[in-house]
Amino acid sequence: MQHVSLFGSKVRPNARRKFVQRNFVRPIQHFMRTEVAGGVVIVVAALVALAWANSPWQEFYFDIWSTTVSVELGVVSIDDTLGHLVSDGLMVVFFFVVGLEIKREMVHGELATARRAALPAMAAIGGMAVPAAFYLAFNSLSGEAARGWGVPVATDIAFALGVLALLGSRVPFSLKIFLLALAIADDLGGIIVIAVFYTESISFAALGWSGLVIAAILLVRSYDVRSYGIYLALGALLWLFVYESGIHATIAGVVLALLTPAISLYSRQHFESQAERLLHRYRRAEQRGHGDDVEATLRQIEFLSRETESPVDRLMHMLHPWVSYVIVPLFALANAGVVITGDSVGEASGSAVTAGIIFGLVLGKPLGIFVFTWIAVRSGIASLPQGVTWGQVIGVGLLGGVGFTVALFITDLAFTSDEVVSEAKMGILAASVLAGTIGFLYLRFTGKEIDEAEGSHDA
Repeated sequence: MQHVSLFGSKVRPNARRKFVQRNFVRPIQHFMRTEVAGGVVIVVAALVALAWANSPWQEFYFDIWSTTVSVELGVVSIDDTLGHLVSDGLMVVFFFVVGLEIKREMVHGELATARRAALPAMAAIGGMAVPAAFYLAFNSLSGEAARGWGVPVATDIAFALGVLALLGSRVPFSLKIFLLALAIADDLGGIIVIAVFYTESISFAALGWSGLVIAAILLVRSYDVRSYGIYLALGALLWLFVYESGIHATIAGVVLALLTPAISLYSRQHFESQAERLLHRYRRAEQRGHGDDVEATLRQIEFLSRETESPVDRLMHMLHPWVSYVIVPLFALANAGVVITGDSVGEASGSAVTAGIIFGLVLGKPLGIFVFTWIAVRSGIASLPQGVTWGQVIGVGLLGGVGFTVALFITDLAFTSDEVVSEAKMGILAASVLAGTIGFLYLRFTGKEIDEAEGSHDA
């Protein structure tokens, strides 16, 4: 009996099951657990921001994030508000991790081949183009409001996966992986949108220096240098020059991530043979009481273990908790604070910007994802994941309308008017809550219990 993998290729069910479990299913499950828990922290941070911005201490809230910070670093100078430095500085780590996720999926995961990438890529294109069209249907093609078309194009992976986690065994594991691949392809599209459409002017001198730093990174990488200190220094230089170039500084994080090796220095076969030799040396040194030899051997075992994992995987595991539990919640704390009054709600309810964002996320996202997925399957360039129904694709599309983090990020780039920013943020918050609730209820009442072992086996 032949089994079909997630996006159509044939596999031997017994020969590859352990490999898939170890190298694909378990890392994905760990990733999703981190995203789900991080999503809870982000929600708490957003609620704190809303409460703070509408409390007697609201002036203190806005004063903190508007505090100017000035730093001179040779040819590069930084003079910006604390809020913008959170977006331009700390969020570079968030986009670095996003870039690592994209790199890993392009090398080993659901974006590794044209056929496997076709379905999530097509779904992501539809999930970006249709919401943008919905937004522009409510707003003119010129003026500040028109710049907001990029706000409803992105999906917040933490919240979307969090909602799926609440559904438990009512959704197949293959649907969760499809949503993950879709969100990562969507992130890639969002990065391109930020880089291309939200760059005001370019300093070619700073861009030239950025190119030299990238060349230095490639040179160091060609010699298999594995010191994080060197890459950290070069990465900081790259961020500074990209910041000065006019291109949004977070793009430096994505570029650095795509330059990160996705292949380990040592193979697993080499690890097994060398680990046995080192363990034998460790036991012999322990028996003889040679403390220095014991410590030296332990360091060699540690180095061997570390270098058997690819830098992409190692950095993802290292940085994911910081991004999920510190950086993105801090970003939410700095950006989710909106003053909610009768007047502001009235203005938002009559705002074309707010309406465009809500309709783009709540209706445009599921429509675009479903239609473009259907086109991909009907044209034969892709197939539905095993065990996934068209009804569940609609559910994924509804969850795609949860666009919190990157939507807030693009809002800060798109608008300069405080009034329009407030209207956009209200639209994002309302749409994200609405899309998440509708998506959850839809999948909850249309799904059926699935055996978890069967779900993992299918994956």
